Amino acid sequence: MNKNVMIPLSLLDQAIDVMEYIDVTEYGSPITMMYDDVLSALRKKKRSLHLRQTYANIIFAESEDARFDARMKYLQEKRDIAEY
Repeated sequence: MNKNVMIPLSLLDQAIDVMEYIDVTEYGSPITMMYDDVLSALRKKKRSLHLRQTYANIIFAESEDARFDARMKYLQEKRDIAEY
């Protein structure tokens, strides 16, 4: 059963910050692999949420110029994520 949960974005940011601060290299392979997987998944989720917000900026732009700028920013963000 694979379900999603809703947490505040600030909590996601805090979790990522804490995990980036922790040094797990002394614990051995299984723990470091699990740690890397979890941290990677959280970072991916954060990028996905950011990209979704960038896309929403296109939809809710107040003018055609703002919509064009938002679209260019979205495409750049999407390209950056694909390269990541």
